[in-house]
Amino acid sequence: MDQKEYMIVDGIPVEINGEKNLLELIRKIGIKLPTFCYHSELSVYGACRMCMVETARGDLEAACSTPPKAGMEIKTNTERLRRYRKNILELLLANHCRDCTTCKNNGKCKLQDLAMRFHIEGVRFPNTACSAKRDDSSLSIERDAGKCILCGDCVRMCNEVQHVGAIDFAYRGSKMEISTAFGKPISESPCVGCGQCAAVCPTGAIVVRDNADSVWRALDAKDVKVTAQIAPAVRVALGRELGLKDGENGMGKIVAALHRMGFDEVYDTSTGADLTVLEESEELLAHLEGESNLPLFTSCCPAWVQYCEITYPQLMQQVSTCRSPMQMFAAIIKEEGKKSSRKQFHVAVMPCTAKKFEAARQEFAVNGAPDVDVVITTQELIRMIKESGVVFDELEPEALDMPFGLASGAGVIFGVSGGVTEAVLRRISSDKTRGGLYAPAMAGVRGMQGVKEATVPYAGREVKIAVVSGLGNADALIQKILSGEAKYDFVEIMACPGGCVSGAGQPYSSSVAREERGAGLYAADRVSSVKRSEENSLVQSLYGDVLKGRVHELLHVEYGKQGGHGK
Repeated sequence: MDQKEYMIVDGIPVEINGEKNLLELIRKIGIKLPTFCYHSELSVYGACRMCMVETARGDLEAACSTPPKAGMEIKTNTERLRRYRKNILELLLANHCRDCTTCKNNGKCKLQDLAMRFHIEGVRFPNTACSAKRDDSSLSIERDAGKCILCGDCVRMCNEVQHVGAIDFAYRGSKMEISTAFGKPISESPCVGCGQCAAVCPTGAIVVRDNADSVWRALDAKDVKVTAQIAPAVRVALGRELGLKDGENGMGKIVAALHRMGFDEVYDTSTGADLTVLEESEELLAHLEGESNLPLFTSCCPAWVQYCEITYPQLMQQVSTCRSPMQMFAAIIKEEGKKSSRKQFHVAVMPCTAKKFEAARQEFAVNGAPDVDVVITTQELIRMIKESGVVFDELEPEALDMPFGLASGAGVIFGVSGGVTEAVLRRISSDKTRGGLYAPAMAGVRGMQGVKEATVPYAGREVKIAVVSGLGNADALIQKILSGEAKYDFVEIMACPGGCVSGAGQPYSSSVAREERGAGLYAADRVSSVKRSEENSLVQSLYGDVLKGRVHELLHVEYGKQGGHGK
C-alpha cells in the first residue's frame, strides 16, 4: 500500500493527491487564495502574484506555479502577505480606470471584488491610467484598454484554447498592452466573435456588446410587434443570477418574464433546431452516398463557420448548407409575421456572442432587412429583467406562444456539445424503440470532453463521427483530417468548450457549471413528450405550409456574400 504524502498549510496537515500546484491543494481545504491570471484550463502564467504564499524559510512562492512537496510548510495569511497583496491591488488601481459604477462589469469585476475583500480604502499612488483606448468595432465584444490589468487571460484563451490568435501582448515594460496585430481594430483581426476572451477577463477590459437599448425601444413602440426566440442553453444558465440553481430549467419563468416586459410572442429556438435536424440529416444521408474523403461539418455555430472561412476556406464546401436553428426559425417567424398589420421586430436570446454578427450577415437579410433584428445574450436578458423590476424567482411559469409553441427534446439538447449529433442520429436511425432513442448517447457523443469519437451502424456500414468543442480542438482535428491521419463521415464543431452551455454570453461557467447545465438540458429532453425532431407535428405542418416550395430559400444558405463581424 502506497504511503500517503502530506504537507503543512497554515499548521494543518494536508494530503497531496495529484494536485498540480499549491493553489489546487490550498483550495481543496477551503482556502480561497486571490488570483487574477490563474485559470485551470489555461497555461500557468504567474503574472499577477496575488496567490503568493510564505514558506517556513520566509520565502515567497507563487502558489499557482509551485508544485506541492511532501513535508513542505507554507502559510497563506500572514501580515507580510496581506501587505504584499494590498500593494499589488493599489498598483493595479493606480493604472486602472475607476469608473466602477458605470462599468458594464460592475458587480462582476474581480479587481473590484478583491479591492473590497482587502479593504482598500484609498490608493497612495497617482492615477497614471492613460486616456482610454476603446474598440467597439466588433458586433460581438467591446474592448477598453483603460481597464486592462495585463493578466493575459484573454491572450492565452485566444491563442491556446481557441487557436484564433487575434490578440497578444505588444511592447514592453510600462508601455505593454494587449493588442491586435499592428494595433488594428478587432473587426479587422482574425477574431471570430466567440467571446471567450470576455468570458475569462477578470475586469471590464473585454465585455459582451450590449444591444438591450434597441430591444427597449421596440417594446415601447406602439406599432411594433415584438417576438422573441430563446436558445436551449439559456434556460439552464439564466437562473444562476436570478434565484435559481445553475442547471435548473427556468424556461417557463423566462417566458413569463418576457411577457411582463412587453414581448408579444415568445418561442423556443429548439423548434428551429428540429428543422435543422431534418435538413442536416438529409445532407448527411446524401453525403454518405457520395465519394468524398472529407466529412460533412455542422453549421450551427457561427464562430466555427467564421473560423473555417478565415482559416480553412477550402473546407467551406464541406460545411452543411443548413442555416443555424436561430436563422431558420427567424425566417419562418418573419414569414408568418407578414400576416400582421404591425411592423415586425424579432429578438433572439442567445448564449453566444457570435450570434450577433451572424444576424448581421447579408446572407440572412431580405431586401436589406435582417431576419433577426437584434441578438441579446443571456447576460443582457438578466440585466433587462433586473432593470424591469420583475422578481424572477417569484414568477409562475408560462407556456410558449402559438403558433410555434412546440419543440422536441432532440432540439433542446442542441445546447450541449454532442447534442446536434445525437439529434441527427435519432433521426436517421431505423431503430425507433425506446432503447434505440438513447443508443447515440451510449455510443459516446455525450460528455464535456473537447474531442469525442463514435462509430454507429447505418445501412450495413459503420458511420464514423467526431464531436468537437473549442476551436483549438477543432484545429487539431482538422489537421489530422487533412493529413489523412483521421477520417470521419460527420463532424460536429462548437467554438465554446462544452458547447453553447458555456457560451461567452452566459454568466461565467466553471467546468462544474457546464456539467450541471448540460445535465439540465438532458433532463428537459427526458421529460419531453416529443423526443425526435421528425415527430414534431408543428415542423411537419410547416413543410406543408410556409416552407412548401421554399425549403432551400428559407432553411439553407450559401456562405460567401459576407465574411467578418465588423460594422
